[in-house]
This record gives sequence, C-alpha cells and structure tokens, in this order.
Amino acid sequence: MLERIPPREWRDLAIAWFAITLAFTLIFLGGGTNVARFILVFAISSVTVGVGFILHELAHKFTAMHYGYWAEFQKDNLMLLVAVAMAALVGFVFAAPGATVIYGSNLSKRENGWISASGAVTNLLLAIPFIALALFGGLGGSALFSQIGSIGWKVNAMLAAFNMLPVGGLDGRKVLAWNPVAFLLLIAAAFGVLVLSYIVPFPLA
Repeated sequence: MLERIPPREWRDLAIAWFAITLAFTLIFLGGGTNVARFILVFAISSVTVGVGFILHELAHKFTAMHYGYWAEFQKDNLMLLVAVAMAALVGFVFAAPGATVIYGSNLSKRENGWISASGAVTNLLLAIPFIALALFGGLGGSALFSQIGSIGWKVNAMLAAFNMLPVGGLDGRKVLAWNPVAFLLLIAAAFGVLVLSYIVPFPLA
C-alpha cells in the first residue's frame, strides 16, 4: 500500500506536517512559554497532528484509489504560511495545507461524496482513543498521557470540523452535494466532539 505513495508526495506530506505541527504548537502554548515547554508541546503536536493530518489525507487518497482513480496529496506553500501566521497572530489554525488531488474527470457525486467524507470520518475515529487517553491516561500519576490525549482529541476534532464546513473546496461542500443527511451527521459529530474537548478540563498548563 505504501508503495503507492511516490517520493514527491512523501515530501509534500512531511513539509505540510511540519508546518501545521508548528501552527498547532503555537495555539496550544497559549502565550508565554519556555524552551522546555515549547519542545514538549511541539513533540506532542507532531505526533497527534501527524497521525490526524496524514491519515486524513491518506483516507482521501486510498478511498479514491478504491474507486479506481489515482490520487496524490499536494502541499500549498501559501496556505502553509497562512496557517502558521494566523496561529501566531490571531490564535487560530486555518488548516488547509494542501489537498489530495484526484486524477479523473468522471467521478460520480456518490464517489466524490464518499472520498470527501472519508477524511472527517478518519479524524472522528482517531479522536476516540485520544479521548480515552485524555480522560484516563493520567490515572497512574503522570499527566503526560493525558496531555497527549487532550491535544490529539482537539487536533482531530478541529481537522474534522474545519474540513466539514460547506464552503470553497472543503470536504463539507462535496458531502453536502452528495448526501445532506450524511453531511448533517458528520458536521454535528465533528463540532460536538470539538466543543466537548473544550468543556473537559485541558491538563496541559
């Protein structure tokens, strides 16, 4: 399966991974910090963002390939800069580091809907073990696992919620065009999980 990811695509994924890891790190730091805390939050974000972002894009890729189309992730350098700048200046991550481009002009509305929905579905499924880690990972006396769980929970919820917005070229618009019921279920679940991540106390301080 991994042999279907060419070197250029690996490179684009790695660069986008680094950029949005930095953006989310700036968000989760929330103000003044020190070098040790920056390294800790960056390391946690790199793992949680890496899992959430890469599996989101690969879900699009391999769902498209399931339908017989070739697909590759392509980074967008401008949007990567925007993501980091917005995180630093206004405390918000505009998580659109690029897109998985599908090569094929004859996609049906159903195929396009499933391909688009696969990313948010992946992030919602990934949120489940992170939620468990956030809630129960610190029971042994160490807050590190709870911290990882909390960040992973938020990252995956943010990625799912943002991508399900029915605007521009985001996944939500394509899912809505295919199946309004599926769209409502996915966007409600994504924003529900995201809101819950802010209601539950965030242990990283």
